[in-house]
Amino acid sequence: MPTPGLLQALMQPKPTLDLPVFDEWYQNEHGPTRVRLSDIFGNGVRCRALDEREPTFAAFYDVKDIHDLETERYLTLRANRSKREASVVAQIDITRGFWDLIHERSADGFKAPEDTTDQDALGRVLLAVDLTPNEDPQAKEELQKWYGEENVDMLSKVPGWLRSRMYKTSVVEDGKATFRFLGLHEFAKNNGIRGPETQTALATPRAGEVMIKYTAASDRRMYELFYVFGSGARDLENLSKLPSDAAFFSTDERTRTLTGTDPVIESYVPMADGLDIPYCLEGNKATDAPTVAFCNSLLTDLHMWDPLIELLKKERPDLRILRYDVRGRHAIPQPPKAATLDTVTADLQALLDGLRIAKLEALVGVSMGGATTLNFAMQHPDRLKKFVACDFNVTSSTANTQAWKDRIAMAEVDNNQGIKKLAEQTVARWFHPDTKPATKDWMVEMVSRNDVQGFAHSCTALWDYDLKPKMDGCTVPGLFVVGEVDGKGGLVKAMDGFKGELGGHGAELKVVEGAGHLPMCEQPQGFWNTIREFL
Repeated sequence: MPTPGLLQALMQPKPTLDLPVFDEWYQNEHGPTRVRLSDIFGNGVRCRALDEREPTFAAFYDVKDIHDLETERYLTLRANRSKREASVVAQIDITRGFWDLIHERSADGFKAPEDTTDQDALGRVLLAVDLTPNEDPQAKEELQKWYGEENVDMLSKVPGWLRSRMYKTSVVEDGKATFRFLGLHEFAKNNGIRGPETQTALATPRAGEVMIKYTAASDRRMYELFYVFGSGARDLENLSKLPSDAAFFSTDERTRTLTGTDPVIESYVPMADGLDIPYCLEGNKATDAPTVAFCNSLLTDLHMWDPLIELLKKERPDLRILRYDVRGRHAIPQPPKAATLDTVTADLQALLDGLRIAKLEALVGVSMGGATTLNFAMQHPDRLKKFVACDFNVTSSTANTQAWKDRIAMAEVDNNQGIKKLAEQTVARWFHPDTKPATKDWMVEMVSRNDVQGFAHSCTALWDYDLKPKMDGCTVPGLFVVGEVDGKGGLVKAMDGFKGELGGHGAELKVVEGAGHLPMCEQPQGFWNTIREFL
């Protein structure tokens, strides 16, 4: 049977360590690396002391089975530290605690920090009570009984009480640590923890008895929760405070940061099926900045938005910008499984969850990304304010499905070298005849780098879908955009035919002149002019 528990880390940075360096490392590297091991860790939070005592910082991770902290999979994280992590850790006084959960009680409707928004979670107060039983043979039992029979019940009457948990020194610490109990009591930001109810709970006759008769030592600490980890790095604010030589490139080459006034995070978020989705986060560095996300087309990568992002950063410095590579660009899950439109839509939801983005200011998608955008808006209307869907169709067709199958066959020719020929034919079909040669070459090279097996298992998302029956129920405002010569003008007619279905009142359709299937690549300024007012 699993033994649920807690990993506790109490930390005090030494004077040699600048606080932004400490925070950025912990929030962009250390914490997400652990939370990505979702079979081991249920969550991770950072807290700051409210009692003006040291250590100033604490981190708490719920562990699904405390024995997993003895496995090579977990221990490898510490053994294979990056050079940056080794340098930072050497400048911190750290005390780790391993605890087994023995009691838990929560208020009706309680949501753990990882299951709610930052707006709700941040500012919660944690009261940590550390008790060491004395040598009386009844001490452990009496302390535990008091906690379960009286203490939690009394504390639950404190205004703002959310949850109480009791832990004991973990079995993995047998012989290595003095046996103790840890009570962890969680309260809302607005609470009565300093009021009479708390004093009453601490001053009962039974509380006095157990403290005198059965307790060798006791300690209380008060913390404020100020950061909840996701599986993706997202701290642009501290990153912006670091010098240029503090940029980070992980040893596995999957995470990269750029520091300074224009901070950038490139990393990944794991999906439920084991596939990792790469993303790029940049723009406004404020943690509460409105976020616009971009969903690219099949065969391209997140850099297809580069020309537009350059404009967007100048025009809308208030926005945080999220881009990502759709599944199939680099790899497929094992065992292989063909994607559906719902699969790639769920990927976007998981990405936002991993970055703890509760609601997007806007979502912009093109081609398969356009279909994904509309599907996301219909399935998760509470997760975005508005959307822009470009150069896509609301239904698949038998002919289009066969065309994708033919393209897979072409890409697989000569041990997957056919992808280069497919890239040339695809870009020729996508772009306006007057598009600059350099832009075409850029896109041919991008398409040629696509993983062929990934393409074969992701283009299936466009084989068999029909979004039209649900369009009238969409409650999110949307704008449809199309390049004037996409499909030799055929897509303009198609999108004009279904624009009136959205939300029962229809959506505006705007046409970008001088562009084909990827107007944001061919005519970035024209595309921006088209969506500026709506966005």
